[in-house]
Amino acid sequence: MKRLLTTALVIIVMMVGLCHASEEGKTWPATDKAKQFVKDNIIVEFYAPPFGVGWDDPAQMHKYMERAVDAGITATSITLAPTYYTWDQFLKEYNIWRTAMLQKSDNFIFVHDVEDIERAHRENKYAIIWNNQTSSMIDGDLSKIAIARAMGLSSMMLVYNGTYRAGDGGIEAYWGRDRGLTPWGKQVLDEMVKQGVVVDLSHIGLKTTDGIIDYMNEKHPGVPVVYTHSCPAGLYKNEPNATKRGCYRNISDEQAIKAAKTGGLVAPTFTEWMMDGIWPDDITPVQAADMLDYLAKLIGVDHVALASDDMFILSLVVEFAKENPESYDDEGYMMSAFEKGANGCGEMAKILPAVTDELWKRGYSNEDIAKIYGGNMMRVYKQVWK
Repeated sequence: MKRLLTTALVIIVMMVGLCHASEEGKTWPATDKAKQFVKDNIIVEFYAPPFGVGWDDPAQMHKYMERAVDAGITATSITLAPTYYTWDQFLKEYNIWRTAMLQKSDNFIFVHDVEDIERAHRENKYAIIWNNQTSSMIDGDLSKIAIARAMGLSSMMLVYNGTYRAGDGGIEAYWGRDRGLTPWGKQVLDEMVKQGVVVDLSHIGLKTTDGIIDYMNEKHPGVPVVYTHSCPAGLYKNEPNATKRGCYRNISDEQAIKAAKTGGLVAPTFTEWMMDGIWPDDITPVQAADMLDYLAKLIGVDHVALASDDMFILSLVVEFAKENPESYDDEGYMMSAFEKGANGCGEMAKILPAVTDELWKRGYSNEDIAKIYGGNMMRVYKQVWK
């Protein structure tokens, strides 16, 4: 209880001073060559701003996405159910997003197969790929996975931060409560593979994650699993100001290697508060490239992808955290990082061309960068989607 009250108090204090995330973030200078490279290649990213938490005005959402299209970002995977959503809540969130996008329907393509992403790239439109951060929304009914897939669901996590029927999430594991993959979780995985939904391991407890990978290797060998938005803990663990336990959302080298061995990938997120020990006011292109470079050297360039994990407007995020302190019971880590200035994300439209210049400086070829920016994710989609 003391932890919850402390976290809530910090949130209230932060509400006074925090009002931005990537929406007001810096646009980094880049060469014309890098800007054109981004436009010429398929770019697939990930973010997670639920309605009312990351945005509450369709006009703001459209403005953000138009910047993405103008910069050459092809597609994004968007989280619909971030916590303990029911099926009805999932449908409501889906309808809110879709209705808002249909206000400018010519700008969007709702993705059901890889050809839709390729078409969006050709036609300079924004490809919308749905993700779920919890399997709770199926309400114990495996048949709903097929319905969600027909609606365009592309990837799904079994659990989020808390405890679920399928297993336990990152914050539960942070407090030593990680049961591992449950029998129900195995049934969910079987149905996901059957329907062609990518297994996402982000934010899941270590024991549950290991259980998922072991089960997939045993029952579904050759089917890749991915981390759609997880930073490498190893990049930050030796920082002078790193916290004792690190950011609970980041993954170890061993976790990244296990995912890569399935044929999967890891997409680090350009989210400042997860950069343990650094916590920048604005993530720089060098720092973003550091994440990609670290993972490429660890697991190979064929297993790295992109994610901003952007939440658009931070004041709404803070308000949500205030109302749901049990979902962020992390000894105040997240809010402390916000206090230190890590209150934004690297918006892809504003940072990716500059990251491209930085990767070129480090010797990455155009082919390598194209794989990281979208090619690897497209490979996984082609392999898993049905």
